[in-house]
Amino acid sequence: MSLVDRYQWLFRKSPALMVSLDEDGYFLDASDAWLHRFRYTRDTIRKMRPPDLASPESARLIEAEYLPLLRRTGRVDNVPVDLSTTRGERVDCLASAIVERGDEGDYLRTVVVYTEVSQEARLEQHYRDLYRSTPAMLHTVDTHGRIVHVSNHWLNKLGYRRDEVIGRLITDFLTRETRARLDEEGLKNVIASGDLDNEPRNFVTKSGETVEVIVSSARDSSDEGEVIGLLVASKDVTERNEAERQLRAAFEENARLREELERERDYLREEVQVSMNYGRIIGESSSLKKMLARLEAVAQTAASVLIEGETGVGKELVAHVIHARGPRSHGPLVKVNCASIPHELFESEFFGHVKGAFTGAYRDRVGRFQLADGGTIFLDEVGEIPLSLQSKLLRVLQESEYERVGDEATYALNVRVIAATNRDLERAVEQGKFREDLYYRISVFPIHVPPLRERGDDVLQIASHFLDRACTDFGHRALTLSRKQAALLKRYSWPGNVRELNNVIERAVILSQGKVLRLDLAMADILESSPERPVGETSVAANRVMTDAEIKQMEKRNMIEALRIANWKVSGPAGAAELVGVKPTTFTDRMRKFRLSRPGKAPA
Repeated sequence: MSLVDRYQWLFRKSPALMVSLDEDGYFLDASDAWLHRFRYTRDTIRKMRPPDLASPESARLIEAEYLPLLRRTGRVDNVPVDLSTTRGERVDCLASAIVERGDEGDYLRTVVVYTEVSQEARLEQHYRDLYRSTPAMLHTVDTHGRIVHVSNHWLNKLGYRRDEVIGRLITDFLTRETRARLDEEGLKNVIASGDLDNEPRNFVTKSGETVEVIVSSARDSSDEGEVIGLLVASKDVTERNEAERQLRAAFEENARLREELERERDYLREEVQVSMNYGRIIGESSSLKKMLARLEAVAQTAASVLIEGETGVGKELVAHVIHARGPRSHGPLVKVNCASIPHELFESEFFGHVKGAFTGAYRDRVGRFQLADGGTIFLDEVGEIPLSLQSKLLRVLQESEYERVGDEATYALNVRVIAATNRDLERAVEQGKFREDLYYRISVFPIHVPPLRERGDDVLQIASHFLDRACTDFGHRALTLSRKQAALLKRYSWPGNVRELNNVIERAVILSQGKVLRLDLAMADILESSPERPVGETSVAANRVMTDAEIKQMEKRNMIEALRIANWKVSGPAGAAELVGVKPTTFTDRMRKFRLSRPGKAPA
């Protein structure tokens, strides 16, 4: 008897329920014991496959789980199947299979051994079915990390079929970052150690999406206590983590905005205090005292105030004093220069906007009115607000509430309004350039700030103060005002008012080399061409009162001299506007008024 014949004889005479299958899964042979138990003949089964004898559920398991596992690993152990006899009897079995290969690795056959199961095995199969149908993400891996069992919910969550995952390493379904923490050796250690408790893992679905989970596990041990597998339960926390991230981002954004708001508030307070010398108003003239009396009368109230006066007289300083001496002094004083805001950004600047409200709104922005809530808002150059937007400002002042651009929510507001202008708003109302109702709303209590030319000896006190401060700021030795220099100060009419005086003093400090202020160097031809007036008297009480035409002519000469010194540069450091002490926009307006243009260029 040849070796092959002897092998076949031993196979057929074995008392075990055995079959051999070809590469396509068809029966090649069966033991006599198997044929007897299932009552088939060898010729009959050679055109059949094991799934053909199984129930629909068992056939599905064979196709979806057992065959994929067998192809990947070369064996399966004790998997539950049922096969039917020719008489229709269903026989529950546990099947173990191994792939037999030749010396060259070529496929020979698959040998399957069936063991008829007891009631205990049927009960185990019942719990396997419960395992699959449970509404939890469950999977079981062997000691190598290959997936042995998996629940339907696990498959549905990741979008796979059962045959696509059984027998594959669990790491095949993890993100790259998670796999990096669980290399092959690390995975074996995790399985050997056994228990996991809410460990974070990230799976990848079949469509490439990430599912964030926390996993807990229990060991499956042999009777000898050796770990033979790991039962793992996963909980999807993707939505929870995303909500936590969004909440954390919202908290961080709120904290950032709050910090930004506090920084901006502190900056604005400091900016106002520094620029106004901490609210100090200098002078003893009758015109100034009259203004201060009105200021003291209104400061303790909540009334809206309209500060009127020429450019550079110190309207911003007056607003600061009203705020500092009023009941809202603990709150912020927020300044808005209405002349410097582009028309299309007025509403956003005043009331803020939400992210995406318009092109360029990349994040939420806090409006100036919100910044000033609980304090005072100072609307400088209020006459420059476009007529089309004045109604929105009026509504805020009347109803004490506002909406941010792009936001449907309405916010309450508690703010005092102080406005300032160098324009004749009553005339603007008559011309239809300013709303009458808005004018009456902001001018409940008007305060006129007198120009410097009407304040007599105040110019000397203010000049002395500016001189001390400039010497300190520039690190210059202390300088004194001579009697002659004081006379020069009083002789000039100061069309740029206090701001112009400050600039002239600072310029004189820079030009002075000795111990006495060289004011004549800073003012040059301006004072030489100015008509003199008796020292100690105001221009109103002078022997010769200047006509309006003379004042305008003197102002024009002063501007021409400033342009000459600045080489016709208007704005920026050392520009003509800075030399005169007015804003570049104001200086440009006056150039148009006097039809001034650079030599060789036609006037605008």
